[in-house]
Amino acid sequence: MSALTSEQAAARITSLSEALRQHNHRYYVLDNPSISDFEYDRLLRELQSLETAHPHLLRADSPSQRVGATPSDAFAPVRHRLPMLSLGNAMDSEELRAFDERIKRHLQSSGTSYPDAIPYVCEPKFDGLAIELIYEDGVLVCACTRGDGVTGEDVTANVRTIRAIPLRLEPFPGLTTPRILEVRGEAYMPLAAFDAMNNAREARGEAAFKNPRNAAAGSLRQLDPAVTAQRPLSFFAYALGTVEGLEGMTVGSQQHALDLMRAYHFPVYAGIEARSGPDAVIQYWEDTLRQRPGLDMEIDGVVVKVNDQGLQRALGEVSRSPRWAIAMKFPPEQRETQVTDIVITVGRTGALTPSADLAPVLVGGVTVSRATLHNEDEIRRKDVRVGDWVIVQRAGDVIPEVVRVLLDKRPPTASPFVMPTQCPSCGHDADRPEGEAVARCSNPTSCPAQLKERIKHWASRTALDIDGLGEKLVDQLVDAGLVGDVADLYTLTHGQLADLDRLADKSAANLIAAIDTSRTRPLARLLFGLGVRLVGAHVAEVLAEHFGSIEAIAEADADALEAVDEVGPKVAASVFEYLANSEVQDLIRRLRAGGVIFETVQAAQPSADGPDLSGQVWVFTGTLETCTRSEAGQRVKALGAKVTGSVSAKTTVLVAGPGAGSKLKKAQDLGITILDESTFVEMLAME
Repeated sequence: MSALTSEQAAARITSLSEALRQHNHRYYVLDNPSISDFEYDRLLRELQSLETAHPHLLRADSPSQRVGATPSDAFAPVRHRLPMLSLGNAMDSEELRAFDERIKRHLQSSGTSYPDAIPYVCEPKFDGLAIELIYEDGVLVCACTRGDGVTGEDVTANVRTIRAIPLRLEPFPGLTTPRILEVRGEAYMPLAAFDAMNNAREARGEAAFKNPRNAAAGSLRQLDPAVTAQRPLSFFAYALGTVEGLEGMTVGSQQHALDLMRAYHFPVYAGIEARSGPDAVIQYWEDTLRQRPGLDMEIDGVVVKVNDQGLQRALGEVSRSPRWAIAMKFPPEQRETQVTDIVITVGRTGALTPSADLAPVLVGGVTVSRATLHNEDEIRRKDVRVGDWVIVQRAGDVIPEVVRVLLDKRPPTASPFVMPTQCPSCGHDADRPEGEAVARCSNPTSCPAQLKERIKHWASRTALDIDGLGEKLVDQLVDAGLVGDVADLYTLTHGQLADLDRLADKSAANLIAAIDTSRTRPLARLLFGLGVRLVGAHVAEVLAEHFGSIEAIAEADADALEAVDEVGPKVAASVFEYLANSEVQDLIRRLRAGGVIFETVQAAQPSADGPDLSGQVWVFTGTLETCTRSEAGQRVKALGAKVTGSVSAKTTVLVAGPGAGSKLKKAQDLGITILDESTFVEMLAME
């Protein structure tokens, strides 16, 4: 990665960051991931490697600096007293040993004494939903999800239905009830209970859940607790948050924390063990991997924590993860099956993507019948053919991938697959531009498959967020000729919708209302919803903030677009070509005629309530306690400042919270003004 030029690295970092943001949203908010945990970790590692090699490109809002995703607006936000950090990953024994060496080096450099073999506590990495339970004077008063690590979602009413979780603390004799006790753990669905629930649903003619993790997450996000109560959820406690007013027991280690939680009758997994040194930890990982098929829960690795809390405090944390803990992941599960067909799907940008239809096979607790083949080059590299026996793998609720072909089992009739030269949806030519990995349909305006995908994207939560406009309804609208592009959505009538199959009168009314609400979304979301190639949600925000209106963006040439921070030549060319297209210009006119407001973003004017920061450039890093970095950024923007994600000679002020790393050091080297959070709050009167 370090061999890339700064410009190449910036472009790749932008691409990786946007992809990871979308995957974070799908996993943590929508409970509908589109890639495996293994592939996500690979992308994150590539981003971290690039940011390490090019520290001046590290942004405050980089996915490498985040824990999860923004909480759902459907639930009230709950701010954690202590951040719920995520964990770094070790993929093999070599990386676990490197983790152990890093701990020793850090302790040595800080002057902290430590034993030759670092004491660890090892536990399975449960594949459910992390939650925090907050007890005040022994009563459960709040339960929330991890969210983005700083702010989670209030799911108290739903969590109260989980019988494994005590609603009131009943300590063992000799223990008092603490004033505040925060217990963290995993809500999950036992495999046997999951199977029984799915069997019952299918017997009632209802759709089965795909896997226990999504079933658990979806159950906790039900708006009606009565629905959650019908789901067989359980819980394991594995960590403490804030503890105040505890008497009768000292919490000096992770083992003590586990003992305390057991003493208050929380379920703690019986197989958690203390191990000293990396060899013993690796042995625990190997033992757990062998035991995995017989467990009544899904796990995807082992969590390793330094046992001694004194050492934990000395080690501290980086902005995203504690230095004293790591998740040692299991390799993706693999199974053998046969390719029954190779099919081509067409995306919203016309990309033709091949997938393999498979003889159904159980992989990681989920029945798999399709696997991605990525693109034409990947099919050729692996030489996948219809009739082949293949090894497939998956990790998480995603479309699996073909790992390799079992050539010794290839049928003599299997012939090489040839990518089509025509779009399977509309029949137009499919061209593969030079230097690109995918072929694209040459009919961007009237290809039914592209149209359906563009409408789905327009209605998606991160774009126009049209609730109720799902895949099946989009298919009906396009197939019935009611919608030929996204502008047609704003001419739909209640009568047209009510005539569609299986769309009740109330549902039609709700959809009309949702479409009406979408007319006033911010400019950035409208720009993202248009589906310009290479323009993700973040780049759309950058363009909207810089230019202020869709007209100004359309009037800018490629050079003016490229001059914007974080907009490279390829993105600039894509935006320019898209908005110069006469059909796109007509689409925007028709959207306006339908009442869609392409809101003009007003340049920030200094607020009278605070200092004038006009012309200043601010950077935020680390974890802030009184507000999020985004909220702090909005505050200084309102005072006239510009907020960026990287420190440079142009930076005026760096606000550094706990966990600040390379940006803090660079600011110190450049002599930039550095504020801690309390000084920042006092300065802007934010308390």
